[in-house]
Amino acid sequence: MHNAAFAALGLNWRYAACEVDPKNLRAAIAGAHAMGFAGLNLTVPHKVLALDMVDALDASAKVWGAVNTIRFEGRSPRSNWLPLREFTAEPPAEIRSVGFNTDADGLANSLREDLQLELRGKKVLLLGAGGAGRTAALKLAAENVAELFLVNRTFSKIRDLGGEIGRNFPGVCVVLDYPQDRTTKLDLVLNATSLGLKPDDPLPLDERQFPLSQARAVYDMIYRPAETPLLRAARAAGCQTANGLGMLLHQGARAFELWTGQPAPLAVMRRALEENIYKHT
Repeated sequence: MHNAAFAALGLNWRYAACEVDPKNLRAAIAGAHAMGFAGLNLTVPHKVLALDMVDALDASAKVWGAVNTIRFEGRSPRSNWLPLREFTAEPPAEIRSVGFNTDADGLANSLREDLQLELRGKKVLLLGAGGAGRTAALKLAAENVAELFLVNRTFSKIRDLGGEIGRNFPGVCVVLDYPQDRTTKLDLVLNATSLGLKPDDPLPLDERQFPLSQARAVYDMIYRPAETPLLRAARAAGCQTANGLGMLLHQGARAFELWTGQPAPLAVMRRALEENIYKHT
């Protein structure tokens, strides 16, 4: 999607994918720094590790506790920090790495666009409390959901996450389990686990605890396959459904804008994602 966007805007930029072992992440960031990269994207398991490996953190990375985007900045003659794109004559003498998080806003934008769902006042069941789940939970709380039900294989993770939400967003009612009233209707079930990546994966949700027919909409952060077993079951139960392609698009669009300073061509980027991710399915 990034290379398609660069081409659409006539930018002489190139986005490349590199596999990096976690033990080499610090060296990889330093290498990109040395080679004059405009920035980086990070995916699991690097997002939390990078918090301690960049020179500065944007407010978004501090709030959501993860870094998925890095922008390299140079110190100008006036001693303020500017994106490297601003240095057209000669490279700056001093460069720093700044960590951002574009995942949280990417999720909220996708929910609004793909499910027409405004989160304020809604009741949400979140499955998973790993890196993606934690970011999602904090973003849902920041968007002022009324009730947030947290379910995770390891209870200690949702206990800690629930405490964090309680301290920072006291107006949100957090329940560390499925709804106990089996007649409860929810506005959204959101899967932030990896269950669904493989066709024989079990559902991330226990329908004995909460039947999908009680949910208005189901969102799965997984985008390949396009329809996970959870989304297939949700569609059969009459729910609105969406996968994580919209989140991938919007987090990438925000990263594009941080690096280039130009509005992201969303239609071009979405088309590139759909063609490349689903061309063999």
